[in-house]
Amino acid sequence: MPEIEVTIGARNFTVSCQPGEEHFLRAAAGLLDAEAQPLVAAMGRLPESKMLLMAGLMLADKTAALEDELRSLRESIAALEARPAPDPVTVEVPVIPPQVPETLAEIAARAEALAARIEEKAAG
Repeated sequence: MPEIEVTIGARNFTVSCQPGEEHFLRAAAGLLDAEAQPLVAAMGRLPESKMLLMAGLMLADKTAALEDELRSLRESIAALEARPAPDPVTVEVPVIPPQVPETLAEIAARAEALAARIEEKAAG
């Protein structure tokens, strides 16, 4: 069983863990240390048990607040998912009037006729 050294509130602790869990233990110790550091800075040297208790309680308070927020968000998601689907929106797409393609074909025919006349005059 691996043993790692962690620092919490400027104090070193040797802790055992399961193989492969070293990273998780260091991360958890880092969270506890982040709570202990302000306590030590504000109150000076505390007894080890009181420092760990206070830091643990502060983490528990943050965890409880996050659990409340998570529960509220899950309820909001469930409420949104339970809503009926909105009515489909009708989008009107403009239709090209039937005379437009006919007019374009007529313009193209005139352009071809003009081009043919220009070619005849240029050749002759």
